[in-house]
Parts: sequence; structure tokens; C-alpha cells
Amino acid sequence: MCWRASCTTSPGPPGGAPLWAGAALLLYAFRDPQRAVPALPLAVLSPADGRVVAAGRVADPYLDRDAVRIVVGMNRLGVYSIRSPVEGKVVQRWYSARTAQGRPRYGVHVRTDEGDDVVLAMTGPARRPRPRCYVQHGERVGHGQRCGHMLFGASVEVYLPANSRVDAKVGDTVTAGVAVLATLVHK
Repeated sequence: MCWRASCTTSPGPPGGAPLWAGAALLLYAFRDPQRAVPALPLAVLSPADGRVVAAGRVADPYLDRDAVRIVVGMNRLGVYSIRSPVEGKVVQRWYSARTAQGRPRYGVHVRTDEGDDVVLAMTGPARRPRPRCYVQHGERVGHGQRCGHMLFGASVEVYLPANSRVDAKVGDTVTAGVAVLATLVHK
């Protein structure tokens, strides 16, 4: 303790610990590791790190068509970056502040150079920060390019043309921008 006016004190290790812990938490939450994106033009890559929780035929609520839907459940302590599953042009974006379950959702419609329509839907957890979408209408996105962020992730859905071949199985652990979920089929 210092009794003179010219003496200054600074917080030592115990006083600075919460500051360092907060900085480490921010670095952890916003980390975005480099990924080796495979050169497979018709492959649909996983948009998020996590586990495949559903795959099958459904009615696409965005484009009003029959589609194949693959859902990736994100790990709450995993990487929160969302990557583009395909390369192409952003045709449309949707944002819903609250879905039927009370969760925020972004939808991004990407048309590939081959003319395939792929929709990426990011659904955030309830009572958490909403998903962030970094791509705009008319912008080109690359295969595996970072296009969004979802803090404390929830789930990411990919809607594909009905004739797509699903390569991932329910329960598979997938890595964003690396793991192949499906293949777009052209005859």
C-alpha cells in the first residue's frame, strides 16, 4: 500500500485476471481457423462445425419446391463461423426475427454457376445474439468462404435440389468448409 500522493498502483495479477479471462473468451468465441477447402466443384460442403442431425426429402419453405434438407447441429463450444456450402451468386436473403420456436433465422439463396439453387438457413438459439450474415444480394461467394457467424451456435440447414445425392449420414461429425455433405447431380 502506498501513502504518498506521487505513488501509483496498478492491479497485479489477481486484479487483472478478469480482464485477461474476458479477452481470452472473446478470442475463443471469434476464432476462425484456416480450412483446406477441397477442389470438388459439385460438392456441397458443410457450412458449420458440428454433427449431422437430419437428412432427407422435405418441402423447401424458401423456394417452394421439393428439396433435400441436411441439418447440422452446431457444438455450443465449437467454431461459430458459417461457411458457404457452394460457390455461386447470392440471389436472395431472408431474415426472420422470430420463427415459430421463437428463434432468429437468416436464409441465403445461392445459385451455382451450373444453375443449381441452394439455400443456407442459419437458425440461432433463443435468447442469444442473432445470427450474422456477411453476404449481400448479388455478391459472389466461394466454396467454403466465410459468410456468417452464429455465437453459441444452434443449427444450420442446407436445402438442395431434389435430385442431389446425400453423402453424409445422420450422426456424422462434420467440419465447416471441408466435409462433403452431398453432391449436386447433373445428367
